[in-house]
Amino acid sequence: MPYSGYMSRINQLLDTWNGLVWGIPMMALLFGTHLLFTVWLKVPQRKLLTALRLSVAPEEGEEGMRPFEALATALAATLGTGNIIGMSMAVAIGGPGAVFWCWLTGIFGMATKYGESLLSIKYRIRDGQGGFRGGPMYVMEQALRFRKLAAVFAVFAAAAAFGTGCSVQANAISGTMESAFHIPPLVTGGILTALTAAVILGGAGAVSKACEKLIPFMAVVYLAGCGVLLVINRAFLVPALKLIVTAAFSPGAAAGGFVGSTMLTAARQGIARGLFSDESGLGTAPMAAAAAGSRNPVRQALAAMTGTFWDTVVFCAVTGIVIVSSMLHMPELFAGLSQGELAEQSFGIMNQFGHMIFALSLVIFAFATILGWSFYGEQAVIYLSGSRRLFHYRMLYLAAVFAGAAASMGVIWKIADLLNGLMAVPNLICLLLLRKTVVKETDYYLWGGHLDEKEENPGEFPNEKGKELTK
Repeated sequence: MPYSGYMSRINQLLDTWNGLVWGIPMMALLFGTHLLFTVWLKVPQRKLLTALRLSVAPEEGEEGMRPFEALATALAATLGTGNIIGMSMAVAIGGPGAVFWCWLTGIFGMATKYGESLLSIKYRIRDGQGGFRGGPMYVMEQALRFRKLAAVFAVFAAAAAFGTGCSVQANAISGTMESAFHIPPLVTGGILTALTAAVILGGAGAVSKACEKLIPFMAVVYLAGCGVLLVINRAFLVPALKLIVTAAFSPGAAAGGFVGSTMLTAARQGIARGLFSDESGLGTAPMAAAAAGSRNPVRQALAAMTGTFWDTVVFCAVTGIVIVSSMLHMPELFAGLSQGELAEQSFGIMNQFGHMIFALSLVIFAFATILGWSFYGEQAVIYLSGSRRLFHYRMLYLAAVFAGAAASMGVIWKIADLLNGLMAVPNLICLLLLRKTVVKETDYYLWGGHLDEKEENPGEFPNEKGKELTK
């Protein structure tokens, strides 16, 4: 069978598997969990201002990462191609209504991010080096005694890092550098691999510090660019918002460059992009939250919750509105474009300056995502085999960065979506089983007026796994 035949077969298999994983049951499980935790936790989203304050407030004398370092690491892993190219693909496939479903997923997903982060902080362990390790795999083992399920989740997380956090981002960077600056993908891959190696070989501390510097600067630049575009498209903002809402519940119009789409397609694309972007329910961001030094699980869980707010409620929504309003404003510019090019063409309305902002934003965000996901992958590997396999994993990760720069984007995105879904299922099941613990902690600390109190012995679990990891 020729190479094209193999690739066609792989694409067909991935489409079939993704159709199973991302079918109605998965959307119901994911969105249903978001809704249920919003209700069970008495709408923790209304504490957003407090959460934003806690995300930047230092906690003196605490071990581990500072709260903002943990948030920056989580944001680095989420702010990337999912916000830009992902939204472009969602609009292209699911129509304008996909923006609404993505935004709604973010609003309610804040409660899920809060809950999963709280559990990972509560059931974390000490790493023997003055810090903490945590994540859904530790929750599954410590709280539920589901060691096999914990190992399965860790395997999916380690594998997903190669797709979601590595190859997808490297591919986006190489594509952007080639189209904007005519730099060959192999050259970009080599430079990107060297830069990644310079950071991740320095360990988790180096990763968090790099993310803390990259993310705030680039976020301001990107949102400023979007603000200029919204001013340019101001006459089409209200029509764009109306179209986004109406298309979410009815077939999408073909006018303005949009393809027709059913409600199910719009919802599937929006929810899948929401999960890919903000990772609420995926179980990754809690690994960063658990590494923070806060001794109160609710305080850091609130800080972690703001990651979903910034990522999906703000960035994805703004990107989606920019794309839809730009397509309504100048539909002729979008004729014949591929799924991933809608966002870039929207920025192109500002001519060369817009292309530069888009290219710089995508490259920096994607590079930060590569760094953030390297942290997640390493936490999964350490859980499975301790630190003795860490160097080998880092070498494989660097190889995936280089390979991803020259690979087919369509196949990579499909693999990433599949692995995201496989990670989300065990994490969401675990979260639902431990809902009473989350509710109890929230009632005491958040609604009971004890937000400034500290737990007596967080991270102290004298079981076999804990002893092994602290050696």
